[in-house]
Amino acid sequence: MTTHEEQTTVSPEATEAEPSSEDNTMLFAGEHRSGLHSRWNDVQAAFVDDPKECVQKADNLVAEVVEELTASFADTRSRLEAQWSRGEEASTEDLRVALTRYRDFFQRLLSV
Repeated sequence: MTTHEEQTTVSPEATEAEPSSEDNTMLFAGEHRSGLHSRWNDVQAAFVDDPKECVQKADNLVAEVVEELTASFADTRSRLEAQWSRGEEASTEDLRVALTRYRDFFQRLLSV
């Protein structure tokens, strides 16, 4: 079983060079991920004092993370599309690189 920290995403740097089939970039940067974990721990610790508010805060935190992931993946997809759909004739090599990047991105999406 994989943990949240083991999952990957496409970073801007990964789209500039041809990515390898194995990208170790985290979905969230270490400091941000630590902050999210800390916020979750605070929510969980507050359960005894106010269970209903704790569940609402958990829902808000999960919604925030889902929105961040959605925005990140949408941005990555837009950058991928921009690389090959500039309205000019793309070479077969450009299209091969684009397809490779889409494949890697698709595999990352399925791993979430």
